Amino acid sequence: MNKVQNQTRPVFPFTAIVGQEEMKLALILNVIDPKIGGVMIMGDRGTGKSTTIRAIADLLPEIEVVSDDMFNSHASDYDLMSDFVKERIQEGGNLSTHFIKVPMIDLPLGATEDRLCGTIDIERALNEGIKAFEPGLLAKSHRGILYVDEVNLLDDHLVDILLDSAASGWNTVEREGISVRHPSRFVLVGSGNPEEGELRPQLLDRFGMHAEIRTVKDPSLRVKIVEQRANFDQDPYLCIKDHEKEQIQLKENIILSQRQLPKVNIDYDLKVKISQICGILNVDGLRGDIVTNRATKAFAAYQGKEEVDIEDIKQVITLCLRHRLRKDPLDTIDSGTRVSQVVEDILS
Repeated sequence: MNKVQNQTRPVFPFTAIVGQEEMKLALILNVIDPKIGGVMIMGDRGTGKSTTIRAIADLLPEIEVVSDDMFNSHASDYDLMSDFVKERIQEGGNLSTHFIKVPMIDLPLGATEDRLCGTIDIERALNEGIKAFEPGLLAKSHRGILYVDEVNLLDDHLVDILLDSAASGWNTVEREGISVRHPSRFVLVGSGNPEEGELRPQLLDRFGMHAEIRTVKDPSLRVKIVEQRANFDQDPYLCIKDHEKEQIQLKENIILSQRQLPKVNIDYDLKVKISQICGILNVDGLRGDIVTNRATKAFAAYQGKEEVDIEDIKQVITLCLRHRLRKDPLDTIDSGTRVSQVVEDILS
């Protein structure tokens, strides 16, 4: 077998995943614009949640990082640099860089706050006068994807820390009067099974998008999914080679979309319609309006357009709003259906 093949564990190709279009679209849009705020994926067990998330991370182009920096700092984007790199630049030092795969970090359910945020070695700091910092998962996931499986079972305190870092783009660790901060910009992806409990509304609201996935019922689709998986398990490298062309095409589309995004415009009248929909649905706060505006622009960029239209809004607004609706125990209508009904009334 080829040596290169042995070096890394093969990942199921993103373009080989059958169905689950909602989840795939939400992940692609968050990769195009990480400021959308991540995605919560709720669905049945065995529906390919983890496989899809690992597949999108593997698909992404490599990123350039500063070589002797522990935070995956960008060499030229000031917002994505650690304070250490900024000081080096101010002092006129040279930065050596190299390319790495986009970080894909798993947060285990039993993780502690120190494991997530990082720790400061107080003894070394006091004895040697340096800030000895051991980076946590928030540092390692900078400019990548942070994945939390069964996020509804994660300790609320850790979820709060996660969401605060995702929103601010920074993580600060303080101990005994010593403080270390570093950039922590990542696409937060959570997944869970509704049978194991819902996330509290104020936490759910902090996720940019919410994708619901169900077990495929169509027998022919189920057979196709089983066959794809069997082919990959039998010969992963042949399966990857079979989908190489589609993988390259999608990667190029994502790169072009990221470049196109700053040029995309959304008309004032469409912004009013988005806010009108949020108002009719009694969505608390303005996060729903902001995320929908961002997501529609990312979707338009993905379509290669410079102007958002009504169809773009229709494609993404349910993903952005369904988890922000107030739950009525007596309501028999699914929240996604409620969003769709109002959207049709306002945008038809």
